[in-house]
Amino acid sequence: MTRRILAPVILGAVSVLALAGCAGGTASPASSSDASGKVKVVASTDVYGSIAQAVGGDYVDVASIITSPSQDPHEYEASAQDQLTLKNAGLVIENGAGYDAFMESLIQASGTSAPVLTAVEYNHDYPGAESHDDAHADDASPAPSESADDHAHADDDGHEHIEGFNEHVWYDPHTIEDLTEAIASELGKLAPDHVADFNANAESFTQQIAGLEDSLDAIKAKDAGKKIFVTEPVPVYLTTAAGLDNATPNEFSEAVEEGQDVPPATLLESLQLLDSGQIGVMIVNPQTGGAEVTQVQNEAKSKNIPVIEFTETLPEGQTYISWMQSNITALSDALAA
Repeated sequence: MTRRILAPVILGAVSVLALAGCAGGTASPASSSDASGKVKVVASTDVYGSIAQAVGGDYVDVASIITSPSQDPHEYEASAQDQLTLKNAGLVIENGAGYDAFMESLIQASGTSAPVLTAVEYNHDYPGAESHDDAHADDASPAPSESADDHAHADDDGHEHIEGFNEHVWYDPHTIEDLTEAIASELGKLAPDHVADFNANAESFTQQIAGLEDSLDAIKAKDAGKKIFVTEPVPVYLTTAAGLDNATPNEFSEAVEEGQDVPPATLLESLQLLDSGQIGVMIVNPQTGGAEVTQVQNEAKSKNIPVIEFTETLPEGQTYISWMQSNITALSDALAA
């Protein structure tokens, strides 16, 4: 079984030189804002782009590198156009922990001096996350973001895949709350005239996240302890917040996430688990799959276990909040089925 592999777009030396050679061979200086004065924000995926747009409102111009469910952030190969987009950024937002590894090479190749916010660093389980907590305790403001130069060092110390750490942190409401504050803080530095707007937007957004947490608490109140099966660990932060027990064999979800074959003994264990009557819901990531995923899905359906899909990227026409709420609603409805 293999993860969906996208056709690579080679970012070769010729492409880079072609970009540098535009406008008579002289590169124009980078600016943190566009012609309208809006701060230029570049996000690795449209998930973070949506959050940045909610905080920045009318005073940001957001570009997301990954904008389609057919694009797998794990496998994405950056283009010369992506490099140019990042070069002109005023603020960069990435996931980190190896999830969107293409951002590391883009940040280095573009030479951007824009601050970089790395979402995993706002997750309490991430190594070094306590430094953000200390900053909150000291002055009630997020820890300062790193510059692109600092980021090169950080890449050697924590931005690769970390064994046992779930990098899908956008499914964790607490992480997104802290990241939202950090985005508002950085935008306020880049556009001081609009600090009040950014702070108001961030407050409104975090109130909506609190609404999501209320919905998760409602699931926990009636379904805490119910067992679920996830083909990949994408939704686990959200299901844990809902009080649900992820009973999936670790070897199964890890193999799917890494694009590897599920060991036969693990597949048998998973099928027996689905046959036991203990599983209330199966959650599938439609952006990854393979024969073993199809097999457990078919087994779940044959046992009348509800199967729902949670994606890694933003569905068309959705905002971050509406998307998360639809996921929570789908989960609640499946548990009630």
